[in-house]
Amino acid sequence: MNPVNVGFLGFGTVGQGAATVLVRNATEINRRTGRDILVKSAAVRNTNRTLTPELSEVTLTTDAEQIVNDPDIHVVVEAMGGDEPARSLLLQAIANGKHVVTANKALIAVYGNELFEAAREHSVSVAFEAAVAGGIPVIKSIREGLAGNRIQWLAGIINGTSNYILTEMRDKQRDFEDVLAEAQALGYAEADPTFDVEGIDAAHKLTILASIAFGVPLKFDAVYTEGISHITQADTAYAQELGYRIKHLGYARDTGNGIELRVHPTLIPERRLIANVDGVMNAVLVQADAVGPTLYYGAGAGAEPTGSSVVADIMDVVRLATASVDNRVPSLAFQHDALNDTRTVSHEEFETSFYLRLLVEDKPGVMADVSRILGDEQISIEAIIQKEPTEGSTRVPVILLTRKIVEGAMQRAIAGIEALDSVEGGVTRIRMESLG
Repeated sequence: MNPVNVGFLGFGTVGQGAATVLVRNATEINRRTGRDILVKSAAVRNTNRTLTPELSEVTLTTDAEQIVNDPDIHVVVEAMGGDEPARSLLLQAIANGKHVVTANKALIAVYGNELFEAAREHSVSVAFEAAVAGGIPVIKSIREGLAGNRIQWLAGIINGTSNYILTEMRDKQRDFEDVLAEAQALGYAEADPTFDVEGIDAAHKLTILASIAFGVPLKFDAVYTEGISHITQADTAYAQELGYRIKHLGYARDTGNGIELRVHPTLIPERRLIANVDGVMNAVLVQADAVGPTLYYGAGAGAEPTGSSVVADIMDVVRLATASVDNRVPSLAFQHDALNDTRTVSHEEFETSFYLRLLVEDKPGVMADVSRILGDEQISIEAIIQKEPTEGSTRVPVILLTRKIVEGAMQRAIAGIEALDSVEGGVTRIRMESLG
C-alpha cells in the first residue's frame, strides 16, 4: 500500500518527539499498521535550525498553510499550542479532507465540539490522546477499554507542575514561592505559571476526560477551578500528621442529578495509590460499575512520552482511514447524536468533607463557639487538632476535619466563624476525598 505522509504544524518538543518516534520505530509501526508512515514536512517559525540526523529529511517551511493545503499530506499533526492560528488551520485541514492529530488540550477543551462536527461533515478523524496526561493512554482506555462500563467518577493528578510543587512542599518542608521558583528554573513551570498553579491546565484536561466518561459535550466554562497558591507548608505537614496528602486534583462525578466538574487542592488518604504519585508524574483513577477502580500512571509530559501518544493516534487514523465515519470509534466515546447535555452541578451543591485551619485565641469557649456555628449548619467534626501557642503568642492554630456536607452550608459556616472576634484572619478550607 502507498505510504501515509504526515505534516506537522509546529516542530518543537512535542512535534520533534513524535517525529523521532515515527522514524526510529518505522519498521515496528509498519508491522502494526501495514503501511509506511513518513514525516514529510513541518511548519516552523524559523527554518534555520539544526535537526537531529533522524529528522534530516523533513522539509521545513514557515508557511503553515502549505502544510494543510498540500494534497500529498494525509495527516496533519498540530503541535503549535494556543487557540489561533491552530484552530483555523485545523478547520482548513479538515475541510481539505485531512485527518488531524493534536496534543493541544486547550484547543480541544474549548473548540473540540466545533472540530468534531467539522470532521464528521468531511468524513475525517480528530485524534487527541496526547492532550491529556502526556504518554498515558488514558483517553483510549476510558473510551475503548472501559466502553462496556458506566463510569461513576474519575479523579486525576493531571498537571505535573503543581504535583511537583506540592511534593516538594511536603517532603522538604518548603514554601510555595520557593518551590515555584525552583520549578521555573528546572523548566517544569513557565515564566508565567498561572495555567499550571491556578488549575487552568488541569481544567482543560478534566473537561476532555469528563466528556468521554459521561457522554456530555465539552464544557470547559463549567469547570470549577481553584489553584494551589494559597496552600502553605503548614497545611502539607498537618495533612500528613492526620494521614493525608494534598494533591491538586481534577475530579468529575455523575451525581445522578448532574455532573460535578472541579479542579482544586484535595486531601487524599495516604493509603490510596494515587496519593503516592509524586513529582512531575501524572495519574488518573477511574471508578466504573463493572470493572471497579482502575489507575493509569505515567509521564504526563516530555518529548517522547507525549510523542508516543501522538504516534499512537496517527497509527489509529491510518488503520481506520478507509472506514466510514459511523464505523470509527467516536471522538467523545458516544455516538454524536447520543451525547446528553446533562446539567453541571454548581459548586454550592458539591458534597465533600473538609479540612479547616484557623487561628484562634487561646481561651475557654472559643471552640464551643466554632462548634456551635458548625452544628447550626449540620456539619459534624470528624477530627480536631489544637497546636501549642508559639512563645509570646496568645493565638493557637486549630485544624478540623469534617464529615461530608454540601458546600453551600460550609461557606455559610466559614463566614460565621470568620466573623468571631476570637478568630484571627481567614479560615483555610481544603476539600477532602476518600476516593474509596
